[in-house]
Amino acid sequence: METVFANMSISLDGYIAGPNDSRENPLGDGGERLHEWMVDTKSWKDQHGLDGGETNRDSEIVAESNENVGAAIMGRRMFDNGEGPWGDDPFEGYWGDDPPFAVPVFVLTHHPREPLEMEGGTTFHFVTDGIERALKRASDTVDDEDIEIVGGATVVQQFIEAGLIDELQLHVVPVLLGDGIRLFESLDSDPIELERTRMVGSPDVTHLWFDVGTDRNEQ
Repeated sequence: METVFANMSISLDGYIAGPNDSRENPLGDGGERLHEWMVDTKSWKDQHGLDGGETNRDSEIVAESNENVGAAIMGRRMFDNGEGPWGDDPFEGYWGDDPPFAVPVFVLTHHPREPLEMEGGTTFHFVTDGIERALKRASDTVDDEDIEIVGGATVVQQFIEAGLIDELQLHVVPVLLGDGIRLFESLDSDPIELERTRMVGSPDVTHLWFDVGTDRNEQ
């Protein structure tokens, strides 16, 4: 069975984006700081068709996180920071004509939209009937590959509360944003025990892996 995992950069005080996020400022004020460790790596630059980058332990972890992903799931706000109807000329995402996913991406939304096929193997599918349906559609597209929950915070929370996520990969950046979007702000559940299975430190970030302890085979 495939592994369903969330892979998030997070500040030391628990934020995955800064305040005042918008389509023009998708990571919020100061939010880009959370991803500096990653965008400097060779693996991230290769994924985005760029030259250069550092070849180090962080780069190895970026490559490792991406190597077996067969589908991804994200929320509408991560796709375009929007909430309402798509309109006559809908936004096509932040990643240009050739997004770095290179797999089917299932976007959770309340508003129907036709699939958006991009270059490089990425097709955005818009799912209006909830996280369980999005996960089923993603699972149907993979063959012994993993499914990545790429954000945002509300989507990760929903998957955790529903017992539909196997692993959390958190990359803790030594910065205090002080405000913004917290990853675990609104969990409405009993305490959830996590088992830390791995930890790797570098000068710029601490990588943590947690087993969420859910056996989806029993559901």
